[in-house]
Amino acid sequence: MGRHPPSTAWPLTLLYAALIVYASLFPFTGWRDQGIVPWAYLRAPWPRYWTGFDLAINLVGYLPMGFLLTLALRLRTRARWTAALLASLATAALSFSMECLQSYLPLRVASNVDLGFNTLGGLLGALGAALLDRLGAIEHGRRVRRRWFARDARGALVLLALWPIGLLFPLPVAFGMGQVIERSEAALGDWLQGTPFLDWLPVRDIELQPMLPWAEAASVALGALAPCLLGYCVIAPRGRRAAFALAALGVGIAVSTLSTALSYGPVNAWAWVTPAVQHGLPLAALAALLLLALPPRACAVVLLLAVLAQLALLNSATPNVYFAATLQNWEQGRFIHFYGLAQWLGWLWPFALLAWLAARTLARTPVPKIAP
Repeated sequence: MGRHPPSTAWPLTLLYAALIVYASLFPFTGWRDQGIVPWAYLRAPWPRYWTGFDLAINLVGYLPMGFLLTLALRLRTRARWTAALLASLATAALSFSMECLQSYLPLRVASNVDLGFNTLGGLLGALGAALLDRLGAIEHGRRVRRRWFARDARGALVLLALWPIGLLFPLPVAFGMGQVIERSEAALGDWLQGTPFLDWLPVRDIELQPMLPWAEAASVALGALAPCLLGYCVIAPRGRRAAFALAALGVGIAVSTLSTALSYGPVNAWAWVTPAVQHGLPLAALAALLLLALPPRACAVVLLLAVLAQLALLNSATPNVYFAATLQNWEQGRFIHFYGLAQWLGWLWPFALLAWLAARTLARTPVPKIAP
């Protein structure tokens, strides 16, 4: 048994790199060769049209990559500044590769400015990680993790770290991740168009209808409760569970407010607090309080049922017209930068959680006992 529990740095780094690739190359169609070398953009002048928002997104988008990769490499080398240097070079190489590949996509524009700000973001993230390591903050974080979480908590911690990012993309219902049925059917139909397999697709007899108020409130409650229960699966003491649940609900509220502000403007930042949210959030808080003493294995069972129930509610209804308009605003407007970083997480997070629960159950790992 090693000194430290398995680190979350490597899986988070790989996931974040995959999301960067998706966001950089979306929509993956129309590939063509322009007859120039893919790095010709390096000699281009400063672009005529640019915005501070675009520059900030390019910088901030690569900052976590540099930070996470430095922490991951730090586990392999004792020289923190060497890890930061390698991480900076790796993020620069990733950005360079993405910009080169964008030269072959008609809907994307390769830019040396994007490369520069991506590289700067990766460098700042790497230096920030090295500085925190130098000040002892990283080791302190490891001690906190050992004190708060079970040794096998890596998967849960990765999911918890990804949960707020999934909330950034507009959701049909607050905390309602995983509504994929309509888009999945449409995408599958497009892929199978012109093939005999199209006739194999099941046809629904009844069209999906908008959610009823009670179902929307229940979905909000179940979605807000899910990260709390996930934490309970790897946290034993009740006091720490209570603090974690309070923090998780606070993060969910903050990120949902940020998402609404990005969609509708700061003036309407609290527009997401609908009557369903006003009923669902207190129910989630009450349930989190009542389940504080539940053993970890039982928490996993309740979490499984909660996720399945929310997915059933969400995928038996259709998004409302206001959500569809907001989705179009994100997909076609300046928020396309967030497309791969948040939308896929919002769709797939519940299913990744189900996979983690299944793996945890099959592994039959020992679980911590409840402490007062």
